[in-house]
Amino acid sequence: MDPIRQEPVLAKDSRLLVAAFYAFVPLDDEHRETLLASLPTLAREGSVLGSVLIALEGVNGTISGPEVGVSAVLDHLRSSLELGNDHFARLEVKRSWADKPVFRRFKARRKKEIVTIGVNSVDPHASVGTYVEPENWNALVDDPGTLVIDTRNSYETAIGTFDGAIDPGTESFREFPQWAEETLRPLMEQNGSQRIAMFCTGGIRCEKASSYLQQRGFGEVHHLRGGILKYLEQVPEAESRWQGECFVFDQRVALNHRLEPGEYSLCHACGLPVSAEQRALPSYIKGVQCVHCVDRFTDADRERFAMRQRQIDQMQA
Repeated sequence: MDPIRQEPVLAKDSRLLVAAFYAFVPLDDEHRETLLASLPTLAREGSVLGSVLIALEGVNGTISGPEVGVSAVLDHLRSSLELGNDHFARLEVKRSWADKPVFRRFKARRKKEIVTIGVNSVDPHASVGTYVEPENWNALVDDPGTLVIDTRNSYETAIGTFDGAIDPGTESFREFPQWAEETLRPLMEQNGSQRIAMFCTGGIRCEKASSYLQQRGFGEVHHLRGGILKYLEQVPEAESRWQGECFVFDQRVALNHRLEPGEYSLCHACGLPVSAEQRALPSYIKGVQCVHCVDRFTDADRERFAMRQRQIDQMQA
């Protein structure tokens, strides 16, 4: 792992700080249970909402609230994860701001993996690819010898990605190893690609994917440090290779290049992002169905969704 790096401080332009973070750091059962017990109390005291996953391999989460409360949770995680001199640097944090709550509650949960690839031998503690800082990403992906891969799910890539990136078309991260063996390996042999450059929302999936590819002998593997969110935070829009919006796992749904909520909303029937154009289609019924799920549910399901939406509308009236 790299030495301690200072996290950039963004100008506060709204009330609530949103922090997405992860750390691959070995945790024993005692440390894991201590975090599971202490985080809810600390979050409640600081009016912090969100979700934190805790596994033997580390932590992963997104939280939101007043800056003081969010900072207290992050500081607690840093001190808890500082099992050795270099572990402070392992908490990768991406910051943005919101003018209203983006979560409904706080929860801390134990998981087998903080991001599920489903291959027991993958170990980011032992080996990962080469980190690429956001300011160096453009030069790498512009090189014709680089194969750029989006490791996110298809509903994420559909609303935004880097220009020229390969979309594996996966519905979950568990499908990545099979795609790598069946599609990526022959693609590299066919194209004579010299290197792989991977990216995801915050860096965690491509870090784990890079560990898998290195383990399987895929050669020179690079991944974007801090993911798309860090890139949008640090690279000027005029110089950006990013196209579209970035899906995020909270009520903002997607962010534009200025890390502001974009045009997408969430279909509360199927949970997939819906654009303004898709909401204008005759098939769209708010809270009931969208273009992604119009043929997916029964009439009884849609009636139940409609009742739920009426209750939501009444509460918001």
